[in-house]
Amino acid sequence: MENPVWDALATDVREQVDGLLLKEHRIHAIKVIRDASPEPVPSIPECLDLITDRYAVLGRRFDRAPTAPLNVDALTAKIRELPRRPEAIEAVWDGDTEGWFVELLGVTIEPRAAYHLALIRFGTDMRLFDGPLPAWPEAEEASTVGRALAERLGLPFHFASPSTPDDSAPRWWDCPTGRAGGRPGSRG
Repeated sequence: MENPVWDALATDVREQVDGLLLKEHRIHAIKVIRDASPEPVPSIPECLDLITDRYAVLGRRFDRAPTAPLNVDALTAKIRELPRRPEAIEAVWDGDTEGWFVELLGVTIEPRAAYHLALIRFGTDMRLFDGPLPAWPEAEEASTVGRALAERLGLPFHFASPSTPDDSAPRWWDCPTGRAGGRPGSRG
């Protein structure tokens, strides 16, 4: 692998960067590269190019693989193992340095709790740079499976922002009209 940024790093720094990449700690790896590099310090895009090259050398994927399709039977079994039966099934947006994803939750009011059931991610948000904003397949799957799971359990389903990522959208327990009148499978 020929890369002038990599070639300028000491052997112990290279080992540290590879170790971080094997743990999926890309941001930390970029910081280590920039901190250990001689002047002029490489730009973020140069560091990302290096990380992409190192992923190939390490036999790893740079982007995360999409999560496996959800299974209502498996999620029903997971709910049976929870410490409390959920009062609703909820889908919420969240994100990290690689992009948006949807988390499927079983939620209760007393006590206020959210039990993780599944995480739905369809790659990274590099797709945002490929043209018009994409449809959000993770939201579609969360809506379809979450609604089916809620109907099976006789619970309401809530997804406050199915068409646009929004990690500050109202939660199920903050929507009293949705809780009071929520019927199984409703958006509430």
